[in-house]
Amino acid sequence: MSEARDHQEDGAYDVVVLGAGPVGQNVADRARAAGLTVAVVERELVGGECSYWACVPSKALLRPVIAVADARRVDGARQAVTGRLDTGRVFARRDHYVNDWDDTGQAESLKSIGVDVFRGHGRLDGPRRVTVTRDDGARPVLTARHAVAVATGSRPLLPDIPGIREVRPWTNRQGTDVSTVPARLAIVGGGGVAIEMATLWQGLGSQVTLLARRHLVARMEPFAGELVAAGLAEAGVDVRTGTQVTAVRRPDPAGPVTLTLDDGSDLQADEVMFATGRAPGTEDIGLDTVGLSPGTWLEVDTTCLVRGVDGAWLYAVGDVNHRALLTHQGKYQARTAGDAIGARAAGLPVDDGPWGNHATTADQHAVPQVFFTDPEAAAVGLTAEQAAQAGHRITTVDLDFDAAQGADLHADSYRGHARMVVDLDREVLLGVTFVGPGVSELLHSATVAVAGEVPLKRLRHAIACFPTVSEIWLFLLAAYQRDRT
Repeated sequence: MSEARDHQEDGAYDVVVLGAGPVGQNVADRARAAGLTVAVVERELVGGECSYWACVPSKALLRPVIAVADARRVDGARQAVTGRLDTGRVFARRDHYVNDWDDTGQAESLKSIGVDVFRGHGRLDGPRRVTVTRDDGARPVLTARHAVAVATGSRPLLPDIPGIREVRPWTNRQGTDVSTVPARLAIVGGGGVAIEMATLWQGLGSQVTLLARRHLVARMEPFAGELVAAGLAEAGVDVRTGTQVTAVRRPDPAGPVTLTLDDGSDLQADEVMFATGRAPGTEDIGLDTVGLSPGTWLEVDTTCLVRGVDGAWLYAVGDVNHRALLTHQGKYQARTAGDAIGARAAGLPVDDGPWGNHATTADQHAVPQVFFTDPEAAAVGLTAEQAAQAGHRITTVDLDFDAAQGADLHADSYRGHARMVVDLDREVLLGVTFVGPGVSELLHSATVAVAGEVPLKRLRHAIACFPTVSEIWLFLLAAYQRDRT
């Protein structure tokens, strides 16, 4: 594919962005809005991991699984749900949403706002310089007058255990781009990727075994992992927590994988997927040419300016700064960094205070996250344990969703749980967690309350419609008020 438009002949731009995923695109968009010239360098697909191997394909694949599960929870609808999912149609739905892994549309979108796209491997080559190695061997050099933004994301981190390379394990990429259903799938990990993939592949017909060292989704409230584990087990997943894999082997390249567990037993599966963490995509981008260590997370200030580099020109946005490995947080950082780059280029003051236009303060206290499992798990802000460790004087308010009639109308015998973490000194919310069918759509109201530090005495005037699942807010607030009197 040709580049998005004719490149500037001298290779000089105001801003050069490494990585054309949603994070890099948002930096480019905000820098262009400030009137700056922008080049973006991408070595794979414009749109990045999220568009082709993570958020978009996983949600496209999971939605049919969850839709069937939701229908089976409603009398009158469950009788209409017979047979199994049409896996061919499910995979075709995924293919539609990833545009058959064709990034023409996203590349054209960058072109439409005046951004130049360079295809190839971009590496820093000293301050404000980027060398691009293209497939044809050409090596154009780009220079940045004001900023280089690193948005190269992260990659799957495989554990260092015997046999790991030889068995050709799945990562999130194979988990979202293959189009055949293994009869038996072992998934190693207990975080968001692992539990979503367990939900997906069990729903598509695999016999899934989920192996986790600790309880599931350890960064959420403990009850979230417990309810998700119960939902997975009810769907047929063999959930094993407190379990480690010590070795893997596949003697026959076309045969099954054998996993050796820490109790000495063996487990056989047709495929094995590791969802055991992420590593920064910084191992080969020339960090050593600017005094930084290759393969490390990049420490940044509130404007996403990299610390330890002279001249205030290098930014790191998204996964590479390790603040919150979530696409929506990366895009938030990118908008903030792009605005800061524009302000500094124009000689304007940068507002990096607690609530400033150029401060990524939500990364510290108001990060929302959703896992599209059955039931869904959604949370924002701090858990009770995190809040207490941070020195806050807190109380928690816990309720099952059966308190809200809207939940029972949403699904017969609706099962779910909600928790508020309250700062007693200021009477504002520090964190909220919901687990239950459809709770992802409740999360933004919680995010507004946490990010905006809305006083609870004011929040009680935000009335939830009857009969909706969001009525849980009324009961949580009423329970808090009752407990305090």
